[in-house]
Amino acid sequence: MKISVLGCGRWGSFIAWYLSRRGNEVYSWGPEDDYSYRILKETGRNEYVQLDEKIVLTCNLQEAVERAEIVVISISAQGLRGFMRRVTSFHVSEKNFVLCMKGVEEETGKRLSEVMEESGVSGDKIAVWVGPGHIQSFVKGEPNCMVIDSKNEKLKRTLVDSFKSDLIRFYYGDDLIGTEIGAAAKNVMGIAAGVLDVVCVPLKGPLMSRGAREVARLIKAMGGNELSAYGLAHLGDYETTLFSQYSHNRMYGEMLARGQRFEKLAEGVATSEAMRYLGQKYHVDLPITEAVYNVCYGKGDDEKRCREEIDKLFSRSTKDEMYE
Repeated sequence: MKISVLGCGRWGSFIAWYLSRRGNEVYSWGPEDDYSYRILKETGRNEYVQLDEKIVLTCNLQEAVERAEIVVISISAQGLRGFMRRVTSFHVSEKNFVLCMKGVEEETGKRLSEVMEESGVSGDKIAVWVGPGHIQSFVKGEPNCMVIDSKNEKLKRTLVDSFKSDLIRFYYGDDLIGTEIGAAAKNVMGIAAGVLDVVCVPLKGPLMSRGAREVARLIKAMGGNELSAYGLAHLGDYETTLFSQYSHNRMYGEMLARGQRFEKLAEGVATSEAMRYLGQKYHVDLPITEAVYNVCYGKGDDEKRCREEIDKLFSRSTKDEMYE
């Protein structure tokens, strides 16, 4: 199978590595002036993976897109709409796209598959690939479970059956709304977990429970299956994000609570604003999301603000545990 992976950061480089090992003809694309692309082009490796020599590295976007049967996209979620304006200028009507990224568009609250459709890609040509797992563990041979979801049942099953291996056990997703919102929201909860690692570690257990319940309410209000919040895309990915040393979102929250700055991408920051918007739009109570938004975008002393937001969560009126 001819596959092109657009984006060669840590996740994109792993996807290229993994799919090549599955016997596919893989192109790995990145912008010519991007450090992630340059280091791979010059050395064939980065801090995560050693790419097989069969993988073709290119900075020619048209070449990467038009030669592929399947186009995998792994870039920043907030850059997807602008990036797709470039991609759809090529011949893409027959291409299948797989989104290996987690997020909600900050300005519109749109799921990433909706952004793809608004960019001119047919909904039955789009799939999402999400779930637990850090590259550092995968390359050591430590297996995990993930999920692929799509409106197109045939595409979803073809991808799962082609991509599965002893390293990744895939499941067929059955709720695109829940899969996408759950995966994106997990990064927001990761920031909260990082804050708690500094302020009050025992609250990470309640965070897992209350966070999943909060996300379930939002998924239901948006027309998805609330049980998706308890699947691989959200709750199943908690260990990876809420407890791992490798999680950018957890580290962002930890450093924020210490009054420090995390310089790498933490998708949960923008997603907290997007989810806050969705909560208001669908009239869903999202107290943890609101708290994360406040600590990420508030002014003043970061450490003090983090502690104040936790105090506000505890001072809320008493509710039934599974309230709607």
